[in-house]
Amino acid sequence: MTNDKQKQTIQLLKQIIEPNLNNDIVSLGMVRNLKLVDDYIYLKLYLGSHQYELKDKVQTALSTLDWCKKPYVQICTIPGVKLTLAISSGKGGVGKSTTSVNLAIALSKLGAKVGLLDADVYGPNIPQMLGLKQSDVQTLDTPLGQKFIPLEAHGIKVMSVGLLAEPERPLAWRGPILHKIITQFINDVEWGELDYLLIDLPPGTGDAQITIVQESPICGVVMVTTPQQVALSDVRRGIYMFRQVGVPVLGIVENMSYLLDAEGKRTTIFGSGGGTQIAEELSAPLLGQIPLDPRICNGGDAGNPITLSQPDSVAARTFKQIAVALAQTFKMAVKS
Repeated sequence: MTNDKQKQTIQLLKQIIEPNLNNDIVSLGMVRNLKLVDDYIYLKLYLGSHQYELKDKVQTALSTLDWCKKPYVQICTIPGVKLTLAISSGKGGVGKSTTSVNLAIALSKLGAKVGLLDADVYGPNIPQMLGLKQSDVQTLDTPLGQKFIPLEAHGIKVMSVGLLAEPERPLAWRGPILHKIITQFINDVEWGELDYLLIDLPPGTGDAQITIVQESPICGVVMVTTPQQVALSDVRRGIYMFRQVGVPVLGIVENMSYLLDAEGKRTTIFGSGGGTQIAEELSAPLLGQIPLDPRICNGGDAGNPITLSQPDSVAARTFKQIAVALAQTFKMAVKS
């Protein structure tokens, strides 16, 4: 009987559509921890700051079940943040953090308020890429307790475990401590009002990634890969993990796609077709192909990303193209 009630509950929730993504809240991974106890329904609803009306729709829908004594809906959100997007990769070294930084700046240049959370707890490189040196992170007393105040760089609000750790020291954290740090970083930063919060995930599909996905209202993920075939199995595993927990894969970014010479000729250094193949195979759009350009690396090392230093470069224009595609997906305003 409980299984029948569970199925009834899920079917009812699947009738509630998130208007921007035009999909139901169950398929979008917004409904989690669904439990039925003595004809009471308990669930967590993961929302952005612009989606609170969905709670009333859930309450109203579940109240129509004649056997349900009362539905309890717990809202899980990051205050003030509309959209939380994850940037992920199947393995390290493919340019995930570089993509996160340049995509954040590209979204900001479209007129959006953007935050960037460096959750790569083993290799937090975001501060250096944005020109932020080691500094004391300030805290603020709020009605909800003490919160970290994010730093700002190039108009982006930034928080990273790299701002708290000692320079050049390994971050050798294990299970429970790692879980606590990640949860604190998600919940205890005073972001203010943001259109987008980008979370730069650790590479792979381990405990840290699963914790972040489970503890935050991520409404979509961008997968970063390289063109060679050997990278595809790692991407498949990553996409499978996100789909298992119901988080939509918004698209693929293929980094290091080709080398562009002075005459405009393309040379595929690391093979070709990987991003296109995985996009077709897994029905996830190929959002953009980023060329190999020494200025991308130089800009990251110097804290002056290519989207700022070389806005007319092919790489910068491609990051803008990806930012526009994401904005259109969520029907967000775009400054021309």
